[in-house]
Amino acid sequence: MTKVYFVRHAQSDNTVRDSRARPLTDDGRRDSKAVSRLLADREISCIASSPYVRAVDTVSHFAELAGLEINVYEDLRERSAGGWQGDNFFEFVEKQWADFDYHIKGGECLREVQERNIRTLKNLLSEHEGKNIAVATHGTALSTMLNYYYPQYDFECFKKIVNFMPFVIRLDFEGDTPVNYQVELIIHKEYKY
Repeated sequence: MTKVYFVRHAQSDNTVRDSRARPLTDDGRRDSKAVSRLLADREISCIASSPYVRAVDTVSHFAELAGLEINVYEDLRERSAGGWQGDNFFEFVEKQWADFDYHIKGGECLREVQERNIRTLKNLLSEHEGKNIAVATHGTALSTMLNYYYPQYDFECFKKIVNFMPFVIRLDFEGDTPVNYQVELIIHKEYKY
């Protein structure tokens, strides 16, 4: 059995508009230590991460303690919203969940996000079969992966985790089929757009 600990990043500083470079807040840095405590006794053999700073930084303390390298995968990045500008981000996101092919110019649809994340996850499952893996990710990216395996995971489910930063959910796999899932950690933090 392969166990994958999906780690949605800790609270990030949304005043930094460059999504790739957005760092954790002071609270986020403190809360990332809870991720380290959780993963410390889980016999993690591989850490995979989105290239975005907030994802890498959420698992960097654990990686240092465990003596593990963080393997960065471009395809684990968060959804590109393109040039979205507006007052209600949830209206845009709800449209995307209603139609997985919906996107605005320069942005990605959820189907694209899901396909690239699942492709990377399946490679990780194959390369690390029978091991425990930590995957540092994002709310939308994680939600599309959960939707792939559990189609009932929808927009309402996504909305429930928006203020969970960090959030850790474990999926147990036989081959590339999930056989169990368990929420491991929830820290409530308000997400600000």
